[in-house]
Amino acid sequence: MDPALIDDCVHCGFCLPTCPTYVLWGEEMDSPRGRIWLMRGTVDGTLELDRTVAEHFDRCLGCMACLTSCPSGVKYDRLIELAREKVEETIKRPLMERILRLFVFAIFPHPKRLKAALKFTWLPAPGPFKPLRALAPDYTATAPPPLETPAQGEKLARVGLLTGCVQSVIFGETNRASTRVLSAYGYEVTTAYSGCCGALALHAGKREEGLHLAKEVEAAFKAAGADRIVTNAAGCGSHLKDAHLDLPVLDISEAVAQGRKPELHPLPVRVSFQESCHLGHAQRVRSEPRELLRSIPELDLVEPIEQELCCGSAGIYNLVQPEAARTLGDRKAERVLATNPDVLSTANPGCMLQVTAALKRAGRPLPGAHPVELLDLSIRGAQLGDPAPE
Repeated sequence: MDPALIDDCVHCGFCLPTCPTYVLWGEEMDSPRGRIWLMRGTVDGTLELDRTVAEHFDRCLGCMACLTSCPSGVKYDRLIELAREKVEETIKRPLMERILRLFVFAIFPHPKRLKAALKFTWLPAPGPFKPLRALAPDYTATAPPPLETPAQGEKLARVGLLTGCVQSVIFGETNRASTRVLSAYGYEVTTAYSGCCGALALHAGKREEGLHLAKEVEAAFKAAGADRIVTNAAGCGSHLKDAHLDLPVLDISEAVAQGRKPELHPLPVRVSFQESCHLGHAQRVRSEPRELLRSIPELDLVEPIEQELCCGSAGIYNLVQPEAARTLGDRKAERVLATNPDVLSTANPGCMLQVTAALKRAGRPLPGAHPVELLDLSIRGAQLGDPAPE
């Protein structure tokens, strides 16, 4: 870890009320500035990086709310990334935790394996695998979007849409809606890359693997002639933007904001928009998804309180830190339900799985839709629940 990055922190405490784990437990070592103290100790040799110290790093969700609240511009995202890499190199985890992590990375970044695994979610899940069962969605296979989709009207640009690993399997209709929306807004779309972008690996301390996969994404879209990369999963977009690629990376709401608006039809629904941490805090993309939703005639946009607090999804956090994740998920579901919505909307697949599972636990399930799916309905003149085009 770079001591200069550590020294940027003046330990003012502005990060404390926005840090989910500090809010939960009130423990200094489970706050951003507390973790930075631990990092400093491991760098200057006054503290050994052992299981106890590593646990405080593991408990961080990586939600980056501290980036928003920090007045000193501390690069906590870079610091926790490097700390986790060091943990993976140094600490031998308990056997069952190692098995769980091996299983997750053997399945989730590989769409074909994930599709096969979802067929067995009805089976009882033992021990550390119970969170996987609790989060398992009602799964229906969806055809992938076309490899090539022409722009409607004059082409503004040729974009590569990252369909992703979890997104392509569990939320395939989000990808299909994304290609239709991008086309309607003047973009020619290629889906030339259909694998993992590396975000899950980076979040879990596998930094080199994560950056390597990001380069593979770029290479595939360059070969397909894309001018830029568009993502519809906030975690993927944050990772690719931080990977310093040559191709520009846009969240799909940013692409829509820069596109050519088509005719939109009324969609009279009350939508509770839950802002993904990696869209708001990490990418600093806040106005665009809200303007996307506000552009839809008759849509009533409402927002839960505590938007700055993470829902507990955070990559694989809800699998490896299930108790904290469940508490945060239930808290987020309570805030969403207080807005009395017809539908939950969020721009990240992990958030969607996490919050919809919490809503089911609360006995008040809601339909979930990515903002771009609602925009697609408005473009097509369809309503919530109408069948998607073949």
